[in-house]
Amino acid sequence: MKKYTISALVAGAMTASVLGLTGIATAAPGGPSKVDDTVRTLESSGYHVIVNRSGAAPLSSCTVTSVRPGQTYSTVDSRGSGSPNETILSKTVLVDVAC
Repeated sequence: MKKYTISALVAGAMTASVLGLTGIATAAPGGPSKVDDTVRTLESSGYHVIVNRSGAAPLSSCTVTSVRPGQTYSTVDSRGSGSPNETILSKTVLVDVAC
């Protein structure tokens, strides 16, 4: 039961952080495209980013339409006398863009 609770908390925290980062990244004025800013922000936060693109225009003219949580890979170590420790190995987010 604890394992499911921890997984649910981690998924909820990841979703909240992704949604929060999207608002920050899309508010950036000028310079690199908003897509580039969003991807860089997510990658610097430790996420593996997959961009789903619709349209054939250059990426610099695309806009982010959504950021969705993807697969999170983790391991649980239950060795020793303490409670199990969960370690996040990889976090993935999906960035949808329209061009």
